[in-house]
Amino acid sequence: MKTKEFKTLDEQVEILKNKGLTINDVDKTKSLLLRENYFFINGYRHVFLKSDKQRVFIKGSTFDELYAVFQFDRSFRNVLFKNLLIVENNLKSIISYRLSKKYGIREKDYLKPSNFSQDIKKVRQVNDVLNKIKRQIKLNGRQHSATLHYLSNYGYVPLWILVKLLSFGMINELYSILKPEDKLSVAEYYNLDVETLGIYISLLSNYRNLCAHEDIVYEHRTQKEIPDTRYHRELDIPMMNDEYIYGKNDIFAVVIMLKYMLTESDFTDFVNEVSYDLSLLDGRVSSVPQSKILDRMGFPENWEEISKIK
Repeated sequence: MKTKEFKTLDEQVEILKNKGLTINDVDKTKSLLLRENYFFINGYRHVFLKSDKQRVFIKGSTFDELYAVFQFDRSFRNVLFKNLLIVENNLKSIISYRLSKKYGIREKDYLKPSNFSQDIKKVRQVNDVLNKIKRQIKLNGRQHSATLHYLSNYGYVPLWILVKLLSFGMINELYSILKPEDKLSVAEYYNLDVETLGIYISLLSNYRNLCAHEDIVYEHRTQKEIPDTRYHRELDIPMMNDEYIYGKNDIFAVVIMLKYMLTESDFTDFVNEVSYDLSLLDGRVSSVPQSKILDRMGFPENWEEISKIK
């Protein structure tokens, strides 16, 4: 098994130079590599390579440009994370409202297994998810002020309070065990079908984790694809082998999901913030056209038009 040897900052700079990357300020570059991590910054190299096989940088590409893409992704990640939190909170509110209205406000009532999927294949899954939720009350209930207030004063925790203890991933699991009619009551709020909303929640939960852990986001691809939407058609996204080439398992797919799940004003703000970040990046990168960066994101060149579609 091969092992990676430790490289000093000077050696890291030489590696980049030997691959054709222009370093205009060695001291500044070493400082950034130390602060941000060579491996992480180097993860943004692909858009500047002649090809992934050659692993040689395009002539004229600079470390400053590489770092500009790194900074763009950080800013984009923060914008995306903020909006994913909005979606997460909204989803928690809708699910807790629907279930509380139908099954009651005490956990001994709304967490009854009979309130969830009766599919024989899901019996174990239902019990596992409900046990995880109950465990959250035991582990974190008294560390969360609102939960502690209800436990101390009323002896129970309403679902609209409990959901604050649950991660986006747990909400994804909770949705997956709802009865079909309860899934429908949630999905209808977003004008989506039950299956599509399930896919959206699963994927957005994954992206939330990517954002929270500062992973590379702008060119991330998921194994699961979203179903075709009217936005694919109305934006006239190109197709190859009867499949849309953008907006299926890329970042533009996330944009489409947010179009369905954010309010119109929140979505417009999101598009404007991303557009601003892209314009800043365009002013800092000249060795590759922005169309190449958009392509890696899965963005069609008319991507902003999605905010105008009603």
